[in-house]
Amino acid sequence: MPRPAPTVEASPRALTVARLTPLLAARAQALRDGELAQLRLAQLDYRPTSWDAHTVTAELSYRLAGFDDYPAVLHRRLTLTDGAVSGEGAAPGSAAAPWDLGNPTPVRGAHCVVLGPADQGELTLLATLADQAVATVSAVWGNAWAGRLVVQLPTTEAQFTQLLGADPRTYSDIAAVTSAAAGAPLHNPADRVLVNPDGFRELSAFGRHAVITHESTHVATRADTHPWTPLWLSEGVADYTGYLNTGHTARQIAPELTEDVAAGKLPTALPTDADFSAGATGIAQAYELSWLACNLIATDHGQQSLVDVYRAVGAAGPGAGREQQLDRVLGEHLGYGLAEFTKRWIAEVVRQVGPDN
Repeated sequence: MPRPAPTVEASPRALTVARLTPLLAARAQALRDGELAQLRLAQLDYRPTSWDAHTVTAELSYRLAGFDDYPAVLHRRLTLTDGAVSGEGAAPGSAAAPWDLGNPTPVRGAHCVVLGPADQGELTLLATLADQAVATVSAVWGNAWAGRLVVQLPTTEAQFTQLLGADPRTYSDIAAVTSAAAGAPLHNPADRVLVNPDGFRELSAFGRHAVITHESTHVATRADTHPWTPLWLSEGVADYTGYLNTGHTARQIAPELTEDVAAGKLPTALPTDADFSAGATGIAQAYELSWLACNLIATDHGQQSLVDVYRAVGAAGPGAGREQQLDRVLGEHLGYGLAEFTKRWIAEVVRQVGPDN
């Protein structure tokens, strides 16, 4: 006969860590062996942080076997009834767990696992795209990264924002985003590629390929990306990799910028970090301009030079200032500094998407 789940006395004084620990350990084991068995979890455990007679707030750490070197950490609120756990969900302000949205139904590819309650056909298609993205990204960035992806596909945009623990208005126009799971060490975070189903379904086959490869690039370059890395560089290399060998022209890749240039609106400086804020005016152009900047480096100096510049910027540290460090790195790797690079980039914008092209 199975043993009953541990319970605790329904008294705040009785709820000590010593009493909660076996209760939460039993719940974790029940989840791993039961409804979450298909996820193949290498770790699932709770650490209580606060509690009263009826609720427990805890940190939930979990690792997907074969994908996470370090655990993702989520903040959970568990409900107690008669001293036993009767319910669980995300703590206020915290991201949801993959299984909060329904059966996560993992689909495994050669280099990925795709989780979500979405249609199996969509999950399988996404796994194919993720495997292709790993191959493309590794061809550019090498094998220093893990070469594997965890992708989550919910059924609605509302669920997408739940996975991010974000304001639903913040990501309404974004097809996907890469998130370092909360609690993971900065040097090797448990990355998740989170797909917004509403935005993703509107994309063409080309757009879907580019988006997943873009996000995969962020996973691959995580160790070389730092607060002092300009967003135009990190987003530009992701788009460069995403559009690589697709056969699309600059006008096709940068339609909004093409319209701006035709109207006589030319850039005067590389995009700022603020230009990439969700909902910012001209955010599409910021991505397009960044792609052209990184594509220019690869075209004029070779793809490896783009990779070397990116890694050198990350290794340089904040130094005396971001622009000064960038100027120095460009000078060392390209033979000219930031001012000359900006001048060449503006000329490249005109050459690639100008009305005479």
